[in-house]
Amino acid sequence: MLDGMIVVSGATGNIGAELVRVLGEARQAVRPLRRADGEDLNDPASLRPALQGADGLFLLPGYADMPGLYAEAKAAGVRRVVQLSGSSAASGDLTNAVSEYMIRSEEAARAGGIDWTILRPSAFATNALGWLPQLRQGDEVRLQYPDVAASVIDPLDIARVAAAALTGDGHAGQTYRLTGPQPLRPAEQLAILGAALGRKLVAVPLRNEETRAEQLASMPAPYADAFWNFYAEGALDESDVTDDVQRATGTPPRTFAAWCQAHAAEFSA
Repeated sequence: MLDGMIVVSGATGNIGAELVRVLGEARQAVRPLRRADGEDLNDPASLRPALQGADGLFLLPGYADMPGLYAEAKAAGVRRVVQLSGSSAASGDLTNAVSEYMIRSEEAARAGGIDWTILRPSAFATNALGWLPQLRQGDEVRLQYPDVAASVIDPLDIARVAAAALTGDGHAGQTYRLTGPQPLRPAEQLAILGAALGRKLVAVPLRNEETRAEQLASMPAPYADAFWNFYAEGALDESDVTDDVQRATGTPPRTFAAWCQAHAAEFSA
């Protein structure tokens, strides 16, 4: 156990909220970063007060000055950083906008002069919450990239690995490829969710061109292009299953069905 504080970025997000809870249950002191307190991860200097007395840091990727964040953490005496990344970082493809910011974040971690652990998870189980607007209208759900399988992972398991790396030994210099226990296509995920909700949900697969049009309307073009590259052109395969959650924590990852059961109430709100 670290003697000092662990600072958690993204503390209200899918992983950060779980990490704060896991560390709290272990009676580890935690300091969530809050923009409301003037803490802006795009401005490393703004974090100086929050980092004082911190021993550990959980860091999201893709901020404007990742080397600057590491410099501030090192100057404050932070001894361990867990850097969230993504599975596409393994490609080394700097022409893909998503992979590029993951790769740059990992480079900053390795060059930062602090003991680092990098987490490369598959797609999150919580992505299913993106179906909520459709589920409130009925039982049909339009599925993007319907033929693409992923070993979706519960963010709780990512948080458990992060907590282990921040508070235990033997994780420094490790890059963990984190997955759930089985690959699932979107329609399979939808059927599992329907069983948890007691609803017979109907999958409506979209053509890839329809998905691209929707994404271009909802996100910057470089990110829509990145997802097209991943899933239409096949540059990213997240169907692999690893034992890294088990290796890091001593227990296996939860199934998507278990995540659905645990979060069923969120789909009924």
